[in-house]
Amino acid sequence: MFGRLSPIVKNLLILNIGIYLLQSLLNLPLVEIGGLRYIFAEDFRPFQFFTHLFIHGGLGHLFGNMFALFIFGPLLERFWGTQKFLVFYLVTGLGAALLYSAINYYEVSELDSAVSTYLQDPTPEHFDEFIRDNAEFAWRNPEVQNFMDDYYDSPQNQSYIGQSEQLAEQILRQKANIPMVGASGAIFGILMAFGLLFPNTELFLLFFPFPIKAKYFVLFYGLYELWAGFDRVPGDNVAHFAHLGGMLFAFILIKIWQGKRNTFY
Repeated sequence: MFGRLSPIVKNLLILNIGIYLLQSLLNLPLVEIGGLRYIFAEDFRPFQFFTHLFIHGGLGHLFGNMFALFIFGPLLERFWGTQKFLVFYLVTGLGAALLYSAINYYEVSELDSAVSTYLQDPTPEHFDEFIRDNAEFAWRNPEVQNFMDDYYDSPQNQSYIGQSEQLAEQILRQKANIPMVGASGAIFGILMAFGLLFPNTELFLLFFPFPIKAKYFVLFYGLYELWAGFDRVPGDNVAHFAHLGGMLFAFILIKIWQGKRNTFY
């Protein structure tokens, strides 16, 4: 099978699968070390902008990314050449990380402001509002709901006030310390490139009952990621803006290359 693969795609598959196997078999903390952190987190390191690309959080995550790389990558690599494809892969992966980090910075800053506002006037009503607006996953937790009932019954109880403040700060810490991992940004860049360069190629996908042209598939997927990024549902831990970052940087890079026909790698 590998003999039919293009060189960079083959090496990326081996590298990503190999890292995942080492991570799983040796129980290595690669997610904690190499996952991309909030840029002002204590565990943030600049190298995470690249290392997150080669670390995956689960087998399904790894399979989805590597399958898309296996399907769409070789044609692009043969079209561009190995060096140019590698540049494209790394640039779109970095672009995904940059957009994700910018959005994450904004979200953490907003959450930090909400926590500060609550700490200035801790009441059951304000805590309920804080949880609903910023951590619906916690609000749905039966233990949190039971605590809310007790807090409403005894709004002046200093123990309840202290617990609510600790929970608000804990939610902020969790938000600021979730590592982002995976090659999804670069993979979505590959999807964008495929849609731009081979727009009328018909794709047969498992979740579509009919063939769909690449340009429509990319458009649909991009709109979905945009919607999902702004309308996050409880429990959704997908970095949708990283996907969009990969697509955006892919679009920009391809347009730059198309404007420089004499540039070769």
